[in-house]
Amino acid sequence: MALFKIKEQLELEYIKGEPFKREKEIQNLTERNLKTVFELDFVKSEFTLNNFRIDTLAFDNEANAFIIIEYKRDKNFSVIDQGYAYLSLMLNNKADFILEFNENLDKTLKRYDVDWSQSRVLFISPAFTDYQREAINFKDLPIELWEVRRFENQTVSYEQIQKVGAQESIKTISKTDQTINSVAKEIKVYSEQEQLENVTEETKELYEKLKNAILSFDNIEIKPRNKYIAFISGRNVIDIHPQVKALKIWLNLNKGELDDPKKLMRDVSKTGHWGNGDYELQINSDKDLEYILSLVKQSIEKNKK
Repeated sequence: MALFKIKEQLELEYIKGEPFKREKEIQNLTERNLKTVFELDFVKSEFTLNNFRIDTLAFDNEANAFIIIEYKRDKNFSVIDQGYAYLSLMLNNKADFILEFNENLDKTLKRYDVDWSQSRVLFISPAFTDYQREAINFKDLPIELWEVRRFENQTVSYEQIQKVGAQESIKTISKTDQTINSVAKEIKVYSEQEQLENVTEETKELYEKLKNAILSFDNIEIKPRNKYIAFISGRNVIDIHPQVKALKIWLNLNKGELDDPKKLMRDVSKTGHWGNGDYELQINSDKDLEYILSLVKQSIEKNKK
């Protein structure tokens, strides 16, 4: 990705890259900015267990899951083999991970507080090979590749390598690999299709209409979760839970932050609920779609980076 500075008369000046000299530089930069870049809480650096050393251990509060982060400058490693080895280590030593969390954060975490099925591994590197990019092209792989680049104007970019038309399941190769097989039984990567499996055709159509309208806004990313489908622009903007004959939605705004003249959204600030934010609404038609999108815009403005 080329980066340019806009000068006078709309003239563009190319900004050169400033390569990282050591993996440690990438690690220090990322660990100090985990919340800003990934919305993750930092737990421990150089976490060592059973002859394994995890570069960064983090926690995802939205998913209630541990995230393992590894930094790479060399390109001669298998993301599948290494990623599943770390996940297997975690699933077989859950108490150690919880103990590390409790010792380093001012919180008390118990085993049943963690959704182990949502664990994942992030590899961060200045570049990945075509082979490594192709290796993650499974629809249910709990491994992400992120390319990080630094520029001479003190600018840094983190960009996730997207899966391209992934249809095959990692389970197709797990039969011949004991580690992958054992991890795949416990860790789950959710999809939109699964969330919409048990809903009516009318609800699917309503979801698609709402989804397409939301995606027409700038830089919206979809991330299916356990209980809902998250639409993210920096942070969660709107979370949608498909029900059989309706959609339940939550806007990620605190009580008092939403301008809702029609009073459609329900205040759930003191009520247990799945999605992010204090406002909830259930819809079964597109009757108020344009108005709802005006509320979504407020959440985008509040949460975008």
